[in-house]
Amino acid sequence: MRAHRHVALALGLALVCAAAASSAAAAPVVRAPSAILLEASGGKVLWEKDADRPLPIASLTKIMTMTLVLEALRDGKVTLDDVVVGSALARSMGGTQIWLEEGEQMSLRDMLYAVAVGSANDCAVALAEHVAGSVDEFVRLMNQRAAQLGMTHTHFANPTGLDAPDNYSTARDLALLSRYAVTLPLFLELTSTWDYYVRKGTPKEVWLTTFNKLLKQYPGYDGIKTGFTDTARYCLAATAKRDGLRLIAVVLGAPTAKERTADVRALLDYGFRAYEAVKVLPGGSAVASVEVWKGAQDRVDAVAAEDVYVVVPRGQRGRWQKEVVLPKPVVAPVKKGQVVGVLVFTREGEKVAEVPLVAAAEVPRGNVVKIFLQTTRQLLRSLFRR
Repeated sequence: MRAHRHVALALGLALVCAAAASSAAAAPVVRAPSAILLEASGGKVLWEKDADRPLPIASLTKIMTMTLVLEALRDGKVTLDDVVVGSALARSMGGTQIWLEEGEQMSLRDMLYAVAVGSANDCAVALAEHVAGSVDEFVRLMNQRAAQLGMTHTHFANPTGLDAPDNYSTARDLALLSRYAVTLPLFLELTSTWDYYVRKGTPKEVWLTTFNKLLKQYPGYDGIKTGFTDTARYCLAATAKRDGLRLIAVVLGAPTAKERTADVRALLDYGFRAYEAVKVLPGGSAVASVEVWKGAQDRVDAVAAEDVYVVVPRGQRGRWQKEVVLPKPVVAPVKKGQVVGVLVFTREGEKVAEVPLVAAAEVPRGNVVKIFLQTTRQLLRSLFRR
């Protein structure tokens, strides 16, 4: 009798484990007409549904708007303290807005937060004009950047996402854009902000609260952007990070806000249930050294810019290969943290992670004698190679 009980218990445990495995592998139920889920480190698509179908995208357009502004900020072309002046065009936008007046002055910082938190159309236009000189030029830059990022089924017509026949994208293209955008300084700080005041302490003070309510409902969630118009219906580009695994989900055309939220939850739940991130290299680890021309030192260590995680199906860690990709020698002066190469991890021939390699230390320009000796040595080396 006891033996039968042991058999029954073992069978019961086997059935429970099989059910758990089946549940872990079960695909998400998504009702929106188009959706995608990918992991951010290697860009692997984990699940998709009609992800290349061009659709109107409403305010998900503003992901590109913020991207271009943050790139300009990173490159020193603008600052957060820049004074941005509202135009008649910006004032005329309608939709979600902060009621920007023509001629009103506001910091670029406040306008960025107004776009990220309050989805302010007037501020999106004002920022476009400030960065590019005109909306038309900014839109040209939006489309140029989309092409550079491989967004092959996308066309932007404005920086706001207000309905226009030639303003469209796909779930896949928006996931590509989002994957890049989350790497930009300040982006996730903007998209994870719950509320923000503009004109604080004045009679025209506006308190903005995000439309992205999952920020307080889903563990690890930190963005990105909601969208809605009568034509586009309910859209959402979302990201969350747990235990080193960052996921990006995009849902387009959901019939209701409730279904949009349910779809994103289903996608993220599936990703975190079925996959895990394995830490393979701590940030700051020296991977190689790079030759430096005209520097006070001849070489500088190339280190991983951040912790490196490889994303694999849960419980299937396996093995992976790594490849160091370095450019020709860098020219001094070299700044600490300057990107000098890239480290690529592959698993079974598929790229699963990529991390920048940065200079571990500053290398100032060498003196005249140092540069002369180095140049001579390089010339002799070149002659012997021939």
